[in-house]
Amino acid sequence: MSLGLSADIRPSLTHRLIHDKSILVLTVSEDRIYAGTQNGEILVFSLKSYERIGHIQAHRGSVLGLCLREKETIIFSSAADRIVNVWCTKTLRRLYSIYSTYDIGDVFCVCYSSKSKTVYLGAQNTTIQWYDLREKDRRPSPRPSDHPHYRQDRFFDSTGPGGIRTPRLEVEDDPLEAHGGQALEIDPQSIHQFAHYGYVYCMVLARGILPNAPADEEVLVSGGGDGIVKVWSLNGKGSGRIHELYTLEDGREEGDSVLSLVLDGAFLYTGRLDGDVNVWDLETRQLVRTLRVDVGDVLTMSVGGGHLFTGGVNGTVEKFNRQYERISKFQAHGGRILCSAFINLNGRPVFVTGSNDSTIAVWDIQDCIDVGENKRRTHSDYLLESLQEFVSYRTVSSDSRFKGDCHRGASFLRSVLKNFGATTESLKSGDSFNPVIYGRFRGNPQTATKRKKILFYGHYDVIAADNSQGKWLREPFTLSGIDGHLYGRGVSDNKGPIMAAIYAAAQLNTSQALESDIIFIIEGEEECGSRGFAETIRRNRKLIGDVDWILLANSYWLDDDVPCLTYGLRGVIHATVQVESAHPDLHSGVDGSALLDESLKDLVLLLSKLAGPHGHVEIPGFYEPILKLTPEELELYNHITTTLIRRDPDLGDPIQLATSLMRRWREASLTIHRFHTSGPENSTIIPRLARAAISLRLVPNQSAEAISQQLESFLQEQFASLGSQNKLTVAIDHRAEPWLGDVHNEIYQTLEEGLVKSWGDQWGRRRSSFHASKFAGAKANGDEGAKKENIPSTGHVPSPTTRPATSSTLSRTSTRVADLDTASQPAANRSGNAAAPESPIAETSREPAPFARPLYIREGGSIPAIRFLETEFDAPAAQLPIGQASDSAHLDNERIRLVNLMKGKEVFEYVFRELPRR
Repeated sequence: MSLGLSADIRPSLTHRLIHDKSILVLTVSEDRIYAGTQNGEILVFSLKSYERIGHIQAHRGSVLGLCLREKETIIFSSAADRIVNVWCTKTLRRLYSIYSTYDIGDVFCVCYSSKSKTVYLGAQNTTIQWYDLREKDRRPSPRPSDHPHYRQDRFFDSTGPGGIRTPRLEVEDDPLEAHGGQALEIDPQSIHQFAHYGYVYCMVLARGILPNAPADEEVLVSGGGDGIVKVWSLNGKGSGRIHELYTLEDGREEGDSVLSLVLDGAFLYTGRLDGDVNVWDLETRQLVRTLRVDVGDVLTMSVGGGHLFTGGVNGTVEKFNRQYERISKFQAHGGRILCSAFINLNGRPVFVTGSNDSTIAVWDIQDCIDVGENKRRTHSDYLLESLQEFVSYRTVSSDSRFKGDCHRGASFLRSVLKNFGATTESLKSGDSFNPVIYGRFRGNPQTATKRKKILFYGHYDVIAADNSQGKWLREPFTLSGIDGHLYGRGVSDNKGPIMAAIYAAAQLNTSQALESDIIFIIEGEEECGSRGFAETIRRNRKLIGDVDWILLANSYWLDDDVPCLTYGLRGVIHATVQVESAHPDLHSGVDGSALLDESLKDLVLLLSKLAGPHGHVEIPGFYEPILKLTPEELELYNHITTTLIRRDPDLGDPIQLATSLMRRWREASLTIHRFHTSGPENSTIIPRLARAAISLRLVPNQSAEAISQQLESFLQEQFASLGSQNKLTVAIDHRAEPWLGDVHNEIYQTLEEGLVKSWGDQWGRRRSSFHASKFAGAKANGDEGAKKENIPSTGHVPSPTTRPATSSTLSRTSTRVADLDTASQPAANRSGNAAAPESPIAETSREPAPFARPLYIREGGSIPAIRFLETEFDAPAAQLPIGQASDSAHLDNERIRLVNLMKGKEVFEYVFRELPRR
């Protein structure tokens, strides 16, 4: 029969997990991936978030075998250090360390019989050995000197020339040595010598294949370097002893090594060194079929969803159906595929591969889904599919070349809303601007007259992205999952949050739990200053109607760990200052003189008048409107600095940290961005025209319109004092008002409740209510609190020595729970002596750390629409950051953490449901 491609159905890469060492072996549970590495580690990843949630330094040598048993509560690992370790999957602590009395070399494989509580291992010295765990407390305790780590190695500890042996380096605490658990020595009677005439590479346990035997009767199947497969009974003379039942040989005189085994019911697949896969019927002991696969040496096989997957040395995977037709072939890795696993997660088939290219790849195998199972796909699955397509549109508003993609992206967004039952419109925003997408989910029709309205604002346009220099990990307009994050331009700013909000509203709408109207206003010009947005909203005011609350999700956490709520943004004025001479461009040697008014010289002198030492803006009255720091706001800064420094002491002094944040958030500033001059670019030209781009960042209570007028008046006045014959032009290119939200209103209360419920419910039960006590400690201390902490209590903070707290420095505050636990242990415990903890765990959890309440933060950036929407609809606004400080929005490798995206959806759902009930 021909094995040509009957249907080239390729899987989609869901996620790629990157490590720094080869991935040699892996196994999967219902919610985790366990991977063994070349460096002796066992890595544990969440199948939900794809984040690394555990790390065990398990062995001194490469991990060669993993076996997950006992309802996924224990995992067995074998390695090149001659040891089999047994681990608790809940705590990741070692329970037992099993070793042989012989020097058996590498332990290539391990499996476990739950029925007889016996561990089996296949070794380099051709033996199969076993240990009955029911005997662990009845056997004498082994001597520590008998442990393989302390025995002489036949090769490495052999005598050299002259009969001299190099002394062994005695290391009191080897960092690659696992600690804890009970040491178990295999009885010499529990060893089957020469189980194969070659290395024992692979083993599996099979049930129900013996005639006239109970259905739960187990047999052990092993494959070796001799090219033979052997089947062993486990019902010998007790204690797990094996007895050879029969061998499976394909008739070759010198068979190639059997490198991999996998069972599919009573059918056994054996992968060989030369690229053949034999199919055996274990009930009849017949060779059913030999498949010639194009993966090189067959190093791994998996069965699932009615398909056989093979992987090998050339990095490709081939997939066969039950008629043994090859239906797909795809390049999975850049190196050898050394291991694989298949699992069906509630109707979602997942295929996982590991390679010596140091990566784990997670594949979505769509054609392994039965028709009836298609309904089991979750909203989260569809959300990621929608986001993948959304990111693929190059909606770059600043480049006219992408005008078509902007419109296609807007059309796709509208189709998503429409498919979920929302009423939608594409609102024209001028001939040259991208449209505004309007969508409305209507709540319970029985409450039409008293339904509340929540307006969600976002933007689908993005900053330009270019990968010509190879700075992106993947192509920027292709959504890529890597190490628990989703990479792609716009995935954090702002396409991911938009999709999360839409799917939250849609889920409530589908379940008929939506009691309010959710109005989506998504523009396509935010990255260009929201051109035409205000006019479009005013023109369609009747369509949109009244609004009770406004919600945004267009910002980021302060660090990478603690959820935040944003209650303030700076405004901005962008201006162009131009000085122009009546004379043309001149040569400085021919025409230059002290009597000549030079445009660039005038411009430099003029700009020098704008700011003094340490950035102090010299425009009269510039700082007068700025609000003073209140005790309530001081308490927010105290909460921020306490939280961040507890997680990362390297952030230093809390006063300096708070001062640095205040400079970014509540202090106005002025920046000179760039200069432009006329004439050719050489060193002798006196330009006729000089131009500079400047910006002023404003803070709440400053008016963008008033400051614009003050800026123009000040520049004209200062220019007149120069007595120059040149002409000054000041153009206000763009301005956006600052914004300050009310953290006491019901939308912030609901957001805080949603965050605590989603991210840390166990803390929520014992936390003191933030809103109930409304900064009680700060009020009790009054202004004395600010004096005691030496934190400035005014709007302008001239502190030039303060180290700036940037998103890059704050993102490094991400600390794993176990790191905090380790840091709190006594030094003796950390050193690994007798008081050392039982576990060699470097980390036990990467799930989001629980928290008492979110951080209330302000931001230095500007969102032009937020203050406009508040004024236009006379409704309070709130900002829910979803991304982390390390998301690299507007930069190369923009990303969003998958956990953040999904929990953001949970918070939106909570707010959309609960806010109208207040």
